[in-house]
Amino acid sequence: MGNPFTSNTPSDAELFHPSQNLLIFTERMRAAWTILISKNPLTLLLQEVVECDEKEVRHVFYIGEFSKMGKTTIKTLHHYDRIGLLRPAAVDGVTGYRLYTTQQLADLHRIQSLRQAGLTIDEVASIIGGADPRPILTQRRDEIERELIAREDRLARIAFMLSDEEKGFTMDYQATIKDIPSCIVFSKTMTVPDYSAYFEVIPAIGRAVQEANPDLKCATPEYCFITYLDGEYKERDITMKYSEAVEAFGVESDGIVFEEVPAATVVSVMHRGSYADLPRAYAFAMEWIEQNGYRTTGLPRESYLDGIWNGIPESEWLTEIQVPIEKN
Repeated sequence: MGNPFTSNTPSDAELFHPSQNLLIFTERMRAAWTILISKNPLTLLLQEVVECDEKEVRHVFYIGEFSKMGKTTIKTLHHYDRIGLLRPAAVDGVTGYRLYTTQQLADLHRIQSLRQAGLTIDEVASIIGGADPRPILTQRRDEIERELIAREDRLARIAFMLSDEEKGFTMDYQATIKDIPSCIVFSKTMTVPDYSAYFEVIPAIGRAVQEANPDLKCATPEYCFITYLDGEYKERDITMKYSEAVEAFGVESDGIVFEEVPAATVVSVMHRGSYADLPRAYAFAMEWIEQNGYRTTGLPRESYLDGIWNGIPESEWLTEIQVPIEKN
């Protein structure tokens, strides 16, 4: 198209008549304006809106209006534009304003639904981009189910603590769940006349292992424990197994064997004080297991963390009760 200000130059006769000159000038101005606005994206978008079928008429909104209708912030829309998740239908070439259509409200709603379901921006972008949503949604469902189980577990623990308070317990004991890794131990099974015999037999086992294995080192951190093999509580003639973790298998002697203890999930209860009061710690652990929906899967372990061998008073002895468990 030629320049509307220079094409179709009027004759001398036309220039002689002022009214004719005004008409020609007006037509040329209209043509020039048409050229200017035809290149504006807003004009193209409005033209598309006008030309579409009446049943599919779409309205155009500036970003502020669109944010109100879509119940989202302008900042979020800017972010979606930057990452290519939801680009505006057009951008005004003069003002730089972003323009959206009613169809994009549906697109925004889908993005919001996926975000509210807990999907990440990358996951939403994958689905919007055409990826199969089922694997993504299935993975998110499984994550939420695990979160719910963990929350229910925490609720049960809180309920148990509150119950203890109501019973007048001083909350001397707390229960925690631990994953104990597998380890190599030397161990010896024996029957002792009473609990006080521990102070003699356990050091003797250690000396025997050291004599047969002078280079053998204890595991780090140190870990030793006793399991009781009698089917009931006994005050005398107690059958027990002493185990201590080491770095490697060694030479066996005098009834001492080396073995690998499998990994276990345990409920752990710390007891500070005399061994005579350990039954209270066991009672607490067993009640906690029952009230929190677990069951025992093995014999309890008594792990001695601090005691008479460190020269501290009996009131400061520290023993950990470990009961292997699994969820009901």
